[in-house]
Amino acid sequence: MKFYLLMAVLFCSLQVFAQEGASKESLAYHEYRTKVSVPPYELAKIKKLVAGLKTVYEENDEGHEKMPSNTYNSLSLREKFTYNMIHAEDFSQNCDVFFMQDEHKKIFGHLPDIFGESNWSDRQYNFFKENRDSVMALIKESVLRSKRMGANYKHAIVEINGWEMIPFLISTYNADRKDHDILTVLMLLMEKNKYPAFITSASYTKLYSEQAAYDGYIELNKPNQDLILERADKFYKSKK
Repeated sequence: MKFYLLMAVLFCSLQVFAQEGASKESLAYHEYRTKVSVPPYELAKIKKLVAGLKTVYEENDEGHEKMPSNTYNSLSLREKFTYNMIHAEDFSQNCDVFFMQDEHKKIFGHLPDIFGESNWSDRQYNFFKENRDSVMALIKESVLRSKRMGANYKHAIVEINGWEMIPFLISTYNADRKDHDILTVLMLLMEKNKYPAFITSASYTKLYSEQAAYDGYIELNKPNQDLILERADKFYKSKK
């Protein structure tokens, strides 16, 4: 445990060091890619419930806010979707912020953390998996309305292995080619499903092999963008 805490402190320190050298463009892109989407379904009601949650403490826990089971179970599917997307119930030992130099020039292998010292609880992860089709439909509905795919939606797509969303992810990315974490989602889906053409590639070795760093990346350029999109499209067609 001491080793992991030491590594966490060291990692956070490195991020603070990186922040000090980050350009204005890099910091702006960091803010852009860490935005979360806020679903509209009974949002006022859910916000009120979240505001009323009490902090609870468990073993090796620095405190978290979890909705009582009877209240959570009484919510509709759309209300649970809103709650889960804006509030993480479990404590997590993470850095508060994750900065990199030249973040806007990179395609990362992993998505940025979105909830700081919190993470989704088991029942929240289970909700996403047990309501997989509905979750994908609600994410599509939200993205088409807002023209943005928040970091929380991307994490949920990866968590439920939402490969069926690949055509939608590609079309969303191609709308303006600004949100390069959509490319990250595509790679994570190919990695999760062990797509042969991807796991034998140089990109996979650099980003997901045992020697790869968690904050690893490949250069943002048109050949890399096009290659990821092409591979993801072929992966999707191979799954149909």
